[in-house]
Amino acid sequence: AAWNTFFADLVARGLTGVKMVTSDAHAGLVEAIAANLPGAVWQRCRTHYAANLMSVCPKSMWPAVKAMLHSVYDQPDAASVDAQFERLLDYVEAKLSAVHDHLDGARAEILAFTAFPKDVWTQVWSNNPNERLNKEIRRRTDVVGIFPNREAITRLIGAVLAEQNDEWAEGRRYLGLEVLQRCRQAPGLDAGIEDQHHDLPALEAAA
Repeated sequence: AAWNTFFADLVARGLTGVKMVTSDAHAGLVEAIAANLPGAVWQRCRTHYAANLMSVCPKSMWPAVKAMLHSVYDQPDAASVDAQFERLLDYVEAKLSAVHDHLDGARAEILAFTAFPKDVWTQVWSNNPNERLNKEIRRRTDVVGIFPNREAITRLIGAVLAEQNDEWAEGRRYLGLEVLQRCRQAPGLDAGIEDQHHDLPALEAAA
């Protein structure tokens, strides 16, 4: 309910045209994305997914599986990504059935980035930038320790977010306008959205 309310509030405040949301596989979060942003593809964060996959993989086999999984992301184009993913499935099918089923079930979610131009893949296939931002917020708030009131912590966190926004917008631009425009026109994107969402549980957007 909390995530549904969060996204509904963003939409009510004017959020439109979202093409992708990258996150971990928190069930309530994924359902809220589908309910409130029906035009958006969901990309399952590759970093979080690797941790999830490791939980079903024997420890002795994890280095090999991890290397194969990373090789999927190292491919030069979408067709090569799909082909390498097939090789990964073939590699684990006989000896690691649980790993095979886990990968096969998550395929559309972890490869959603391939519907977009190659030059944005590294920015959209994980939410590591958000994790780094959260870490910086925790670091700044830990320095203060105890805040006198809610307004004080809001001012501090707001300042951190403003700094990051300036860096992404003016210093080290996270995504340029040209590539964003190409992302909006990515071929096959609508089909990918349909493939992802048809099995999601029904959830109404919050009023």
